[in-house]
Amino acid sequence: MAPIIEAHNLVKQYRRVRALDGLDLVAEEGRVVALLGPNGAGKTTFVRMVATLTQPDAGTLRVAGIDALAEPERVRRLIGLAGQAAAVEPTMTGRENLEIVARLFGLDRWAARAATEKVLRDFDLEDAADRAVKTYSGGMRRRVDLGASMVGSPRLLLLDEPTTGLDPRSRIELWESIRTLVERGTDVLLTTQYLDEADQLATDIVIIDHGRVVASGTPAELKAKVGGDVVELHVRDVAALAGAGRALRLLGTEPPEVDLATRRVSVRVERGSENLRDALRVLDDSAIAVDDITLRRPTLDEVFLTLTGKESA
Repeated sequence: MAPIIEAHNLVKQYRRVRALDGLDLVAEEGRVVALLGPNGAGKTTFVRMVATLTQPDAGTLRVAGIDALAEPERVRRLIGLAGQAAAVEPTMTGRENLEIVARLFGLDRWAARAATEKVLRDFDLEDAADRAVKTYSGGMRRRVDLGASMVGSPRLLLLDEPTTGLDPRSRIELWESIRTLVERGTDVLLTTQYLDEADQLATDIVIIDHGRVVASGTPAELKAKVGGDVVELHVRDVAALAGAGRALRLLGTEPPEVDLATRRVSVRVERGSENLRDALRVLDDSAIAVDDITLRRPTLDEVFLTLTGKESA
């Protein structure tokens, strides 16, 4: 069975900017692939190529075994795309928006109505279906937009930063909608600036920088690449931060990180449980009061920073 996406040596040049620089990426069927990278890394350029909206200057790209450069029309029939902003008509109802998109997919009137009813059920929009979209919350608008990308039953769904600008509750609701789609067999390629989102949704993560893949694997595999556990604590008094940092410096494989705003000190260690006991003893000997102390695995944010040297964006 062919991978859902197979890209080899993709190159894209915009004047002096090389957006993609020999990018290689293979996404297997039945997976949610999160594409991460700093601003300008090439994420959106790659998504636009998969959507057949942009052609590479060099390289090959296949979607579900189809040559996306030679047969873009066939590829378009297999994909749905939801961009960074909800592409819906606010003066029309949710139902009307979905039915129009279904007709654009080539469905006849009755099939479009049936597909619309299914999307309204799947995305919990039945109660609001006949209200104008301009009366919807931001999260509901994004669900209509996501539903519009699914009304033609695409095999592959492309999500370019789908939860940008949403409040936490709306983000979680949209996550549940995406999980439902995946459970029913839709493959997903996701770009996001929220690494917790990638951790929640993705089975595979690909990190790109300067137009190339710098790391890939499951979230657990990428965290293991960073190595070690993290001892993290919050001191009771901000004046104790310096002392806590000195105490943890003795245990860590690298200098501890100190955050004045949150009164947090963290350090990466080997032999996590043993070092946690040592940390407690050193802090007690130094009479440093802490509100909490934990031992955890590295976060995706820490993985990202280690691999790219930049904050996620």
